[in-house]
Formats: sequence, C-alpha cells, structure tokens
Amino acid sequence: MIDSRCVSVVIPAQNEAGTIRQVVSDLWSHHSFLSEVIVVDDGSQDETASLAKAAGARVIHHPVSRGYGAALKSGILAATGEFVLTLDGDGQHPTSAIEQFFTVADTYDLVAGHRIHWLHSTFWKLPGKWLLKRLSSYLVKRRIPDLNCGLRMYRRSVILRYLPLCAEGYSFTATSLVLLMAWGYRVRFVPVEVIAASSQGRVTVRTGLDTLMLLLRIATLIDPLRVFLPISALTCVAGIVWGVPYALAGRGISVGALLLFLTSLLLFSVGLISDQIAQLRKEQLERDFSKARIQHIANSR
Repeated sequence: MIDSRCVSVVIPAQNEAGTIRQVVSDLWSHHSFLSEVIVVDDGSQDETASLAKAAGARVIHHPVSRGYGAALKSGILAATGEFVLTLDGDGQHPTSAIEQFFTVADTYDLVAGHRIHWLHSTFWKLPGKWLLKRLSSYLVKRRIPDLNCGLRMYRRSVILRYLPLCAEGYSFTATSLVLLMAWGYRVRFVPVEVIAASSQGRVTVRTGLDTLMLLLRIATLIDPLRVFLPISALTCVAGIVWGVPYALAGRGISVGALLLFLTSLLLFSVGLISDQIAQLRKEQLERDFSKARIQHIANSR
C-alpha cells in the first residue's frame, strides 16, 4: 500500500461550480495527507476556480478551454507526487472508490477504474464504445474491460514519457491506456462504482470518432503490422478468389485480381515501413525522456 503523501490528485474541471467544492473537500476529509489536490480550471465561465481554491485545492488556469486531455496534461506536469490520481470534478467518482487504488498502486504503473455497471452510458453510445474496446483489446493483445474511465492512478514518471502522444480531448484516457498496455507497462483494472453526472453527456459521437482516429494512429505507432498485415492478407485472398475463375476458364489474369495483388503488396510494404518508423519513434521518446531526466538532476544539484 502506498503512502497518500506521495500522491497528487489532478481534477480537470470546466464549469463545475455546483460540485467542485464538495469533491475537493471530500478528498481532504478522507485523505488529509495527500501531497496536493490540483484543480485545472479549463476555461470555466463560473466560480469553479474560486470554489476549488476555497476548498484547499491548488488551481491552474486555462484562459480558454483547451480540452479534457490538455487539462490532465497541465495537472500532471505541475504535480509533485510520485503517483498522480485523476478523477472528474462533477462528483461521479465517490471518495470511497479511491481506497483500493492506494492498496494496489505500488506494484503497477497504471491502475485504471473499471465501471462495474455496463449501462454507465446512454444506449446509443454503446455500439461505438464496444467497437473501440474491441479494437483496443486487439491492439494490446489483452482484454480491456473499460477504456475511458476517468478515475485512475498513474505512476508519474511513466506517464510523463508519453504525454506528447496523448490526446488533448476526452480520448486522453483511451490513448494513454492503450500506449502503456501495448508497450508492456504494468496495468491493473479495479472495479468502481460511479454516480450519474452531467459531464457524461459531453461525450458525443464526434468524441467517439476522434477516439477511433487516434486509436488508428496509435496502432500505426505501436504495432503497425498488427493492422496492415491482416488487411494485406485479406486483400490477397480476395485477389485469389477473384482471379482463380478467370484462370481456370483460360482467360488469363483478371485486371481486378492483379490490382488486388498489387494493393496487398503495397499494404504489406507500408506496414513494414511503418513498423520501422514506430521503433525509431519509440526509441526517440525514450532518449528525449532520458536527456530531460539527466538535465533535471543536473539542475537540481
């Protein structure tokens, strides 16, 4: 079990004047030894910032709204604790759900909440969420029970490495989870109860499409061949199915089959090139982080 004094809490908030004071107060009353509670005011038009500060939070201001993910990035960069606990400012994550995160976080790089009620979203969003979870699980070769629950605890030294790759919007939670799982970090899911809140309605179809595009981009970054190779194989099989009847009839090679074969070869080649670029990008991220860490140590002396 980790000591709460090494945990920074980051709460992204936009126009949460109705709940933010209670959320911060509950955190301090149940975990008085937290390193800090940081509320990132993402361009709010109400009293969110002043109420959070009155409740004992350290407030970071975004003059204009930059997005949920951008708020999390600002909070994580400003945090001083070894671990960063993120939760929403609308009160949907009860303080009682946090206890188990402290219990298991010391042996993991990310502890992610798993909302135990499957109908935690509106019905019309469920097919899209199911598709995103299936695609993400395929990429990381492991079942993901909940892709975007906002209640999480990150090991700060780990998530800092990959902040440049994480999204600025609501899909920050999905992309950060997929990156850490795909690159072999220790991730654990813990069941949590959530309370229906107003922010759940802010996740739109556009958010889902943005998340899908980001996941496809991440797929080409972490394991391109896992995407390109099956598509290439299917295209090749389609070319064979198309071309065999023509060949058996003595009509030579069909133009359509030839195009499918060429497309299959092209996809395979792009996959190989993308795979090499992905490895170079990962190595560059690791080098950049190592240099920054060395520079930080040198400056602290």
